[in-house]
Amino acid sequence: MNILEINDLRKTFDDNQVLKGVSLTLEEGKVMSLIGSSGSGKTTLLRCITGLEKADSGIIKVAGNTLFDGERVGKRTSEENRKNQLLTGLVFQNFNLFPQYSVLKNVTLAKELLLKEEFKAKKVDKEERKKQLIALDEEAKSIIASVGLAEKLDAYPCELSGGQQQRVAIARALMLSPKLLCFDEPTSALDPEITGEVLKVISNLAKEGRTMLIVTHEMGFAKSVSDKVVFMDDGVLAEQGTPEEIFDAPKSERLKSFLNSTLRM
Repeated sequence: MNILEINDLRKTFDDNQVLKGVSLTLEEGKVMSLIGSSGSGKTTLLRCITGLEKADSGIIKVAGNTLFDGERVGKRTSEENRKNQLLTGLVFQNFNLFPQYSVLKNVTLAKELLLKEEFKAKKVDKEERKKQLIALDEEAKSIIASVGLAEKLDAYPCELSGGQQQRVAIARALMLSPKLLCFDEPTSALDPEITGEVLKVISNLAKEGRTMLIVTHEMGFAKSVSDKVVFMDDGVLAEQGTPEEIFDAPKSERLKSFLNSTLRM
């Protein structure tokens, strides 16, 4: 089953066409890495998938649900839009944690707000609300422990290293159980010596069978964790294949040049 299906996606900013008819699919439980030079369209593609940007045309489906259809823009209800947004999760480059909240609160906040909306709509009684909020905290603690931060529940972002903050951001994304988990350069804001701790968490998620789409400049990591690698160049999917096909036997001169320059860095 395909979790992600994209057909002829296009996006232009002013006079700059960033996505030029992107089409791809990603199967459930598989990991796809997007590689390519800065400005090739990788981050814009992620932002369109997760709803942070609206494409100009094309179709995006996640788990069989149409998140975007250029022919139907504006025809979905707010409830449909909210449901669709929960199908994807995005881990940003720069963590984007709330500095005023503890690790536990950062992880529970989004789901707690959704629960409270549900309580109000369904007129849930006080005892049941308390029970569900306690269960929410326990679930969050388990997820936080799974990324190696069980002892940091009450810490604030300013008290954490960059690697720890990014692991909190991953836990926050996992809390909503997205069908598709997206990473936008998850180690680009980290010092090299702590990059490994974040990559280890992502590798563990891959072993668990999470469906993930990862934008990365870490070529060794992309080769080791991915089922499929896509090379984006100037807004198109220029080459795609298994890690062995992309890294060991690139076909195009453009990909060969990109890999040579990247591996020399």
